[in-house]
Amino acid sequence: MDHWFRTLLFLGAFLFPALLESSVRHYKFSVVSKNITKLCATKPLVTVNGQFPGPTLYAREDETVIVKVTNHVAHNVTIHWHGVRQFRTSWADGPAYVTQCPIQPGQNYIYNFTLTGQRGTLLWHAHISWLRASIHGAIVILPKRGIPYPFPTPDKEKIIVLAEWWKVDVEAVVNQATQSGFPPNVSDAHTINGDPGPVPGCSSQGGYTLHVESGKTYLLRIINAALNDELFFKIAGHNLTIVEVDASYTKPFQTDSIFISPGQTTNALLTANQGIGKYLIAVSPFMDAPIGLDNLTNYAALRYKGNPANPPTILTSVPPLNATPLAHAFIDSLRSLNSEQYPAKVPLTIDHSLFFTMAVGVNPCATCVNGSHLVAAVNNVSFVMPTIALLEAHYYNIPGVFTDDFPGNPPIAFNYTGNSPSNIQTMNGTRLYRLAYNSTVQIVLQGTAIIAPENHPTHLHGFNFFVVGKGLGNFNPEKDPQKFNLVDPVERNTVSVPTAGWTAIRFKADNPGVWFLHCHLEVHTTWGLKMAFLVDNGKDPNDFLPPPPSDLPKC
Repeated sequence: MDHWFRTLLFLGAFLFPALLESSVRHYKFSVVSKNITKLCATKPLVTVNGQFPGPTLYAREDETVIVKVTNHVAHNVTIHWHGVRQFRTSWADGPAYVTQCPIQPGQNYIYNFTLTGQRGTLLWHAHISWLRASIHGAIVILPKRGIPYPFPTPDKEKIIVLAEWWKVDVEAVVNQATQSGFPPNVSDAHTINGDPGPVPGCSSQGGYTLHVESGKTYLLRIINAALNDELFFKIAGHNLTIVEVDASYTKPFQTDSIFISPGQTTNALLTANQGIGKYLIAVSPFMDAPIGLDNLTNYAALRYKGNPANPPTILTSVPPLNATPLAHAFIDSLRSLNSEQYPAKVPLTIDHSLFFTMAVGVNPCATCVNGSHLVAAVNNVSFVMPTIALLEAHYYNIPGVFTDDFPGNPPIAFNYTGNSPSNIQTMNGTRLYRLAYNSTVQIVLQGTAIIAPENHPTHLHGFNFFVVGKGLGNFNPEKDPQKFNLVDPVERNTVSVPTAGWTAIRFKADNPGVWFLHCHLEVHTTWGLKMAFLVDNGKDPNDFLPPPPSDLPKC
């Protein structure tokens, strides 16, 4: 009998492999503190499973993912599955005090969601305070079994997670800044898969190495998990073919430099078609505003199999810090694949036309050094996080937690990218913008020059959106929409709003719940550059927000 059972099992695996593959993926994340040594110094680091970056989460399109997160540290914790659509699973989205109360020390929570209609690379990270500095990792969503990539199948795949490293405790950095009212200290290095490479004062670390074989093609899954730095990625002597961003396929195009903001992902094909040798990899920051940042470049290496022990290094030029044309050229090259199998379903009629200014301001602060502190605001509202989750307050109709009167336009019109208004104080409030189920939304995200113009990578939870337009200066509501791309605009979950410029996005509100919109520079989110949409239930029971899970954390 045992022999026949094994024979049947073998035949089943050979003839019907999908039958033996589970449609549910289970993971266990233990949030623990571990001593980690980098930059010639050791510090305790809050990690998942003792890893930095954390473990990679693998699943296929349309599979269900169940992750049990147990908190073994003294900090409150949540995990956000960045870019996952979370259809009717808003309770699993993860931003603290938005969709859930945090997981308290000694407690656990089971995140349960399905990867509906998505394939590609995303990331997961902590979504409370600045813990995502070390609590982050990759999400790899493979196509359904039997469905090929819409580009040449690579020989191998490599995950490359870019991040930042501080020599000191990051929570202490943000706490000190909050108390002083000044900007927080910048990071001490950039990391590639956890490796900062050689830096001034500490040359003992050799840096990350990407090993390749001549003639083979590699799919690089590149993730920017940094807190505050937009980055360029280059490999000496090699071009990269971009095929996907933010888990959405793109029309392929070649480039020698990738521009990637915090929260964004980029999949690129790399063909190892150069002579055997060692080629420099450079990860360098981008900043085209007078803002302090970590200006160190992380140097790594691509090494061909069969290299001699010490081959000569082929160098590459590092883009200037303020290489705005290079950043814009990359962004402007991105287009949705818009094929029969992967159409670009751009909303052509709009129910809600919103205009959001994004600005930094100064508010009074009795306990701060100068009697004031830096804040940030959308439409002059500096968002105040509640002490109970917004989604619970919405679901249970708990009064006094939020209002649904977030302004769809700035309260006062001014020359947004010109001289700053005389009053740069903001309003404080926990105000949401309400959307009817299935309504269509256009948001023009307008950067401003208040204090200093700056690039704002902006992330919308719960939805993908189409980037239909962008430009420098003030948005012109008569002329600029005439130039919108409504055919094949890139589909993303995180988009850069250019310094002293604007970006227009469109999406369909087909997902009931409360969904966060915020700058993905953690310093700006901390200062209040965030808001949330409340999407009502639809008419069909399948369009309703389901009740919360029984283990939802309590505040």
